[in-house]
Amino acid sequence: MSQEQWTAVDAYFNGLLLESDPVLDAVLHDSDAGGLPQIAVAPNQGKLLNLLARIHGARKILEIGTLGGYSTIWLGRALPSDGRLISLEYSPKHAQVATANIARAGLADKIEVRVGAALNLLPSLDSEAPFDLIFIDADKPNNPSYFAWAVKLSRPGTLIIMDNVVRDGHVIDADSADPSVMGVRQFVTDVSAEKRVTATALQTVGTKGYDGLMLMLVEG
Repeated sequence: MSQEQWTAVDAYFNGLLLESDPVLDAVLHDSDAGGLPQIAVAPNQGKLLNLLARIHGARKILEIGTLGGYSTIWLGRALPSDGRLISLEYSPKHAQVATANIARAGLADKIEVRVGAALNLLPSLDSEAPFDLIFIDADKPNNPSYFAWAVKLSRPGTLIIMDNVVRDGHVIDADSADPSVMGVRQFVTDVSAEKRVTATALQTVGTKGYDGLMLMLVEG
């Protein structure tokens, strides 16, 4: 199997299962025009986040890592009329692009982008917790700390989703000096030791290459 075939298979399914969406297309266009890195979730992954939020009946969502707002909009569209999403973004430039994209999607009344280092912002969310769903897609070296905070801001039944846990297969390299791989490996170790959480990890291939995600359910 090659990257070309993975991309073609994604295109096949997306062509049949995802409707044309000028708003999301504009999000990606403006993100590219603004010089943001091309690391947003793929369209089918965005739809997966949307479906998971809808299946879970999420009313209050926390996202760590906004980028241009692509995944934010997918999640925000899953919220009920009185739902709310808080997204944390380190870069003021990224947050500015995301805020404009969210407004164009008609979700400014449901989504708030807060700017700053997530580890500085997360302690201030105690009064707004618990969240029903937490999506983590930020700098990987801090994954262990993001996970710890996600559990603190959860309730029994909260769904936590962590993106990019396979790292092109390098997650199994115990000798890796890559800070991102090291962060993911420590995060996985922490999840395995956290008795309040049950989890599984899935490998994925597609337009974004070879990676994966972890789903965690807070049980206690």
